[in-house]
Amino acid sequence: MWASRERTVAGKFELYKSSNGEFRFRLKAGNGEIIATSEGYTSKASAKNGIESVKSNAADAEVVDLS
Repeated sequence: MWASRERTVAGKFELYKSSNGEFRFRLKAGNGEIIATSEGYTSKASAKNGIESVKSNAADAEVVDLS
């Protein structure tokens, strides 16, 4: 028999239309927990651009502790 391996699931972006008609996205961790939400966008294309911006800028973003 094969030994079972724990699978690590990457996070995902969910793109959706809110109740007021705006497009939004949320970033979910591998366990399904919402870890970030976006502002509202008037078009789906703008929301997709927002996702791409987070993907390209977040990896190198500075952490500023304001506590």
